[in-house]
Amino acid sequence: MTPSASRAVTLPSLDDATRLLVRLSAAVTAGTEADQRAALAAAATVPPLWVEELLLQSYLFAGFPRTLNAMREWRRGHPAPVAPGAGGAPAEWRAQGEATCAIVYGNVYERLRENIRDLHAALDDWMITEGYGKVLSRPGLDLPRRELCIVAACAAAGQDRQLHSHLHGALNAGVAPEAVTACLDALAGVVSGPQLQTARMLWERVRGK
Repeated sequence: MTPSASRAVTLPSLDDATRLLVRLSAAVTAGTEADQRAALAAAATVPPLWVEELLLQSYLFAGFPRTLNAMREWRRGHPAPVAPGAGGAPAEWRAQGEATCAIVYGNVYERLRENIRDLHAALDDWMITEGYGKVLSRPGLDLPRRELCIVAACAAAGQDRQLHSHLHGALNAGVAPEAVTACLDALAGVVSGPQLQTARMLWERVRGK
């Protein structure tokens, strides 16, 4: 899929399962262990594979400690997959990562790559191969929902620069503006009031472009 083709809407509205999933993403990223347990319990009606994939991708945004704690709680009622490996190989991850990152960043993709390489070449390699390739290109959860979960994680963590990028990324991945708005609304009570207000202001700026 090319970046321009990704503009086609593939998630026109926020269904109940996705609403619970984005709340879980925020809780894993910034909530207490009690918050995580409550969000996992609330997500009982979400397809288990979606939860698995959300928890796996959370280490990119919440770190391993929080991800391990959330996965440990999830495992209390959900046995680990028989074949849980990452699958694929580094060369395949890199190709998939470049394609997925190009969708998310659209016409600023090349500038992003230059900016990250200016920070450190290793970060550029890890972002593409590890982040967008090995993790975010996995099957099991579609890219529009992954992007909404990233929006939720960035809002919860107060990472406004990355939030701004992934609000654009959600649109580029095929999320309708109304679904992005509903995603932010769904974070009430999980993300602090000031941080949620900042997220809404950023979204109005992105939406107004």
